[in-house]
Amino acid sequence: MTDNALDTPPDRLSNDPRSPFYRAELLERGIGIRFNGVERNNVEEYCISEGWVRVQAGRALDRRGMPMTMKVKGSVEAWFLDTAGEAGTPAD
Repeated sequence: MTDNALDTPPDRLSNDPRSPFYRAELLERGIGIRFNGVERNNVEEYCISEGWVRVQAGRALDRRGMPMTMKVKGSVEAWFLDTAGEAGTPAD
């Protein structure tokens, strides 16, 4: 892989382990999301090419006890919070 491919997040990613778009190794690196020009930290899932994010809808839960989510459309930008070359977390 090239360095550019390592520094570019996937087109679609979810933090729900039941989703086919869940990738733990990428989530460990940390993903930053900018939705409609505002940085968001409550995004459950995103898709850059289709232009939507999925966020929690209040405190409501579904019948399995998982938070209810809603899909919001707009412009989505994603980036990694660390670089691919960094190993582990920084020391305190």
